[in-house]
Amino acid sequence: MVLQHKNDQNYVPICLIAYGSNLSNKFGASVDIVEAALDQLSSFGLDLVRTSKFYRTPAFPPGAGPDFVNGVVACQTALSPSKVIKALHGIEADLGRTRSQRWEARVIDLDLIDFEGVILPNRETHSIWRDLTLEQQMERAPDQLILPHPRVQDRPFVLVPMKDV
Repeated sequence: MVLQHKNDQNYVPICLIAYGSNLSNKFGASVDIVEAALDQLSSFGLDLVRTSKFYRTPAFPPGAGPDFVNGVVACQTALSPSKVIKALHGIEADLGRTRSQRWEARVIDLDLIDFEGVILPNRETHSIWRDLTLEQQMERAPDQLILPHPRVQDRPFVLVPMKDV
């Protein structure tokens, strides 16, 4: 795929998606599940441009489960950020993701990290979520899309693979 320049009238935005898995299921081990998730992206309108290598990282908080397979992909998409999130949640559901507890072990996790540098819903709300203490982060989850991901700066399991893309 050829990257387009932002001034091109046919330009398609790029988003960054972080992925992780530390549980197996009927689709296979974590690596198999991640590969299945990445394979599904294009059917949801997310075209892979670059993919990081897979990284093995410990679960957070420490002792919360087996090590994760993590990485980051850059995708071109004509979807809006809210439709990207909906697509990612659809892929997670297709692969058996359930949500019962914050930061639990999971079959697949797909996070929209950045969408062309857009700040959503606004700078003030983004700052509030970015500045939460660790204790607050463990207890609260936003009920709306926050972009860029408000705690990406605190997550080496995202920052390191992001350098690959």
